[in-house]
Amino acid sequence: MKNFRNGMRIPKDAGWLMPGLQVKRWFALIFIGAVMMAIGFLILCDIKPVFYTMEFIRKVATKVSTEWLAFTIIMFGAAVFFKGWQKTNLSILDLQNDREKETLLEALYRRRKLNRGPKIVAIGGGTGLSMLLKGIKHITNNITAVVTVGDDGGSSGRLREDLGVLPPGDIRNCIAALADDEDLITKLFQYRFKSGEGLEGHSFGNLFLTALCAITGDMVRAVKESSNVLSIRGRVLPSTLDDMKLVAEMEDGRIIHGESNIPEAHGKIKRLFTDPAHCKPLEDVITAIKEADIIILGPGSLYTSVIPNLLVEEVAKEVASSNARKIYVCNIMTQPGETDNYSVSDHLNALMQHANSTDIIDTVLVNDCIPGNLANKYEMAGSYPVIIDYENIKKSGIKIFSRKLIEDSKEGLVRHSSNRVARAIYYWYKKEHKGTKPSIFPHKELAAKG
Repeated sequence: MKNFRNGMRIPKDAGWLMPGLQVKRWFALIFIGAVMMAIGFLILCDIKPVFYTMEFIRKVATKVSTEWLAFTIIMFGAAVFFKGWQKTNLSILDLQNDREKETLLEALYRRRKLNRGPKIVAIGGGTGLSMLLKGIKHITNNITAVVTVGDDGGSSGRLREDLGVLPPGDIRNCIAALADDEDLITKLFQYRFKSGEGLEGHSFGNLFLTALCAITGDMVRAVKESSNVLSIRGRVLPSTLDDMKLVAEMEDGRIIHGESNIPEAHGKIKRLFTDPAHCKPLEDVITAIKEADIIILGPGSLYTSVIPNLLVEEVAKEVASSNARKIYVCNIMTQPGETDNYSVSDHLNALMQHANSTDIIDTVLVNDCIPGNLANKYEMAGSYPVIIDYENIKKSGIKIFSRKLIEDSKEGLVRHSSNRVARAIYYWYKKEHKGTKPSIFPHKELAAKG
């Protein structure tokens, strides 16, 4: 027996008959075609199948109810045919045990259901965006991850400087997060060479994307081809193809160039801008925003992951004018060098200021649970829980949606739970969209995890 939705338990094989799989119609066509071929062959051999069959039925019908006889023959024939078809295909696919049969069925069910999910555009970068994608890929396959290209540190920075490619690091993280075989792909893409002249410090995923970029001619095609190879759900797009570099003006007047240098400046950021000043957006990004049902900003480093995407002016304008539901997932802890002493409203004000619009956010999603045994390492690093200043948030006209968003940790660590964040966003969207309590979560994996 197997659980699929609403707690309903059904036999494993009967799961193939569930609505929405678009399989039964093809069963029927195969069955009709097979019957017609068999009858035609028997007529060709002058066996007179129709005559003898009807004669047999006529004789049996004198002793048995015609309705019951017809029903028995139909059900028996359908059962035999269905079982034969199933066994043949499972043999071809080399699925030789029950667990593998369940995997095939679940994959088909998931694909059909998730293909009908809402169109989600997630805007950000860094580990925050990849965390989010791991959760929302269980809501829908219609995902567009819009990734910042301002990174200039580590392996990405070296490849950017040496080869002139867009920094692949954040793109790599998103591809790994959206991959079906998440564990294996993550290990492969995140593998970092620990030795080797020229290789040390580079991740395999960064080199893979860089090589594909050289072969295909641009990063967009490279990402698309790698996504096809890895069978990811949704797509990953850079916000711009321009060689965008981040520049921060600090309140003390200093001008800091480069994303990696901004947190190290240890000052309060007055404003962030790009070099060149006017970066051209990717057309696919603009189209995705126009067609979106949900637009998600964050979580992630406010000034070096989320805001850089909004500095591409057309991206910010499209988000502001979009009819989609727009939500910002606020960070749980302040980030030293970027958001020291920031409250939730400070995060919101920074986003709206740099987007030049108050319409980019409808709702802010905040975490309402902090571990009682918060790890000392946060205070030592100068990181503290972001204060939810309700009054200031309400003055901005933005709704507050609070939930427990962190993973359970005995050590007092604070990490977003991808499943809890995704569930909260889905619940909020259904509530906003329909004004009623949403139905059970569309995929059992996510419902079972959080």
